[in-house]
Amino acid sequence: MGHNAFVPHLSSRGSTVARQILALQVLVVVVVVVGAVALAYADARRTQIDSARDRALAVAVSVADTPQVRDALRTSDPSATIQPFAEEVRRDSRTDFVVVMGLDRTRYSHPDPDEIGRPFIGDLGGAPEGRPFTQEYTGTLGPSMRAVVPVLDRPGGEKVVALVSVGITMERIQGALADRLPTIALAAGLILGTGLLGAWLISRRLRRQTHGMGEREITRMYEYYDAVLHAVREGLLLVDTEQRVQLLNDGAKRLLSLDQGAVGRPVTELGFPDSLTRAVLATESRPDEIHLLDDSVLVVNTAPARWQGREVGRVVTLRDHTEIQAVAGELDTVRGLAESLRSQNHEAANRLHTVVSLVEMGRTEEALDFATEELEVAQLLTDRVVGSVTDPVVSALLLGKSAQAAERGIRLRIDEDTDVTDLPVEQRDAVTILGNLLDNALEAVSEAHERVVVVALTGSADALHLRVSDSGAGLPPGLAEQVFERGWSTKSSDGPVGRGLGLALVVQAVRKYDGRIEVGTSDLGGAVFDVRIGAGA
Repeated sequence: MGHNAFVPHLSSRGSTVARQILALQVLVVVVVVVGAVALAYADARRTQIDSARDRALAVAVSVADTPQVRDALRTSDPSATIQPFAEEVRRDSRTDFVVVMGLDRTRYSHPDPDEIGRPFIGDLGGAPEGRPFTQEYTGTLGPSMRAVVPVLDRPGGEKVVALVSVGITMERIQGALADRLPTIALAAGLILGTGLLGAWLISRRLRRQTHGMGEREITRMYEYYDAVLHAVREGLLLVDTEQRVQLLNDGAKRLLSLDQGAVGRPVTELGFPDSLTRAVLATESRPDEIHLLDDSVLVVNTAPARWQGREVGRVVTLRDHTEIQAVAGELDTVRGLAESLRSQNHEAANRLHTVVSLVEMGRTEEALDFATEELEVAQLLTDRVVGSVTDPVVSALLLGKSAQAAERGIRLRIDEDTDVTDLPVEQRDAVTILGNLLDNALEAVSEAHERVVVVALTGSADALHLRVSDSGAGLPPGLAEQVFERGWSTKSSDGPVGRGLGLALVVQAVRKYDGRIEVGTSDLGGAVFDVRIGAGA
């Protein structure tokens, strides 16, 4: 129902993100290319005008400095000499007019001979005062870029005797500019084509990355996924193919004591226990594994994440089973007590039938001796445990384990030095430590020739010392440190969780109180576990 509710919204899509990005990129590319072409054209036009101005000024200066022009100005008919010379210069310099005039603007030369003798049209600027002048002006030949320079009476002189104006029409300048337009157009076409191709390639890649979704779908998906990831209490960890954390939700931060700074870091640098690190980085699926941290028990599921047939990383989910595991341990203890009570009830019924039969046979003395003997042994054990251990939960655990051991043919001895007036730990943790060590010892001697387990326990408000010895096969050489790792066991695994959790829980409880636990070889030939908590440990 929840999944189907999202389907109509996700399927009613508009334009995809990739298509929108492509349209925007095409628009940007076109605007940029048009702008670049406009700027290139304007720059080229300005360059042509500047070049024409410089060329006109250079030609005008050259003509004004020619001795032939000075000599002609001293004659009665300057035009006879100046006109042919000016036209020759105009053709050679590829300018449109070279006009030599008097100070009164009378032309001595002009491309149109009819204009000779007529006044020059246009500004002269500071040329009559000896300063070169340039401007864009519309004269008899149309708009042109012109330069006007003075003709001095002699080289290096100061007296202005005439003026020279050289001009290049705007039509010629536009013609030169038109010759450059194909190059500009070719460059613009290449830029436009490259930009459109790049936009298409980016759009194609973006379409693959977004799976063809629109921006509303992506926003909605992000909002929903982000809300779900932060709402669930289970931890979620995503690890990429380079073994780096890419995502972790609030549950993972809480269970693993991480913060957002863990994103992007390798898993091996996060300080996980070795077994948890191996589980997170496992390439195969590993369901429902139990892992212990300093103060919690986690159920970890690891599975490869694949997309379209290729592996993109690993998905790790985490569930907190600390409380459940503790309750399960207590439940196992209670179940063991219940089984022991049922066994004792069955055994008591047998003994009662024996006593009744002896009474019926008239052997009352034998019946009385038989009944009191069993009662004395049971009462002696009870009195001894209750007298030396004031905590009722620990006393009940010891009595229950004693009954359980007796049922399995194991002799469980409580050391004479056992004395518990108080506990520096919680009752639940005491049950976890003592119960698991006793279970481990009973299991160790189950196949031994002589099956004996000895427990010594002393405790006060400041310190706890617990020692459990057995007559089993002992520990294999060199494995003293490995016995406390989760999953270590001398027996084969019998389920998805496997064995080896008990001792790991003991270590976790001991570390909770900054205690220490050691393992060695007991006087009975098997293993001995020594736990110290408090009073300097």
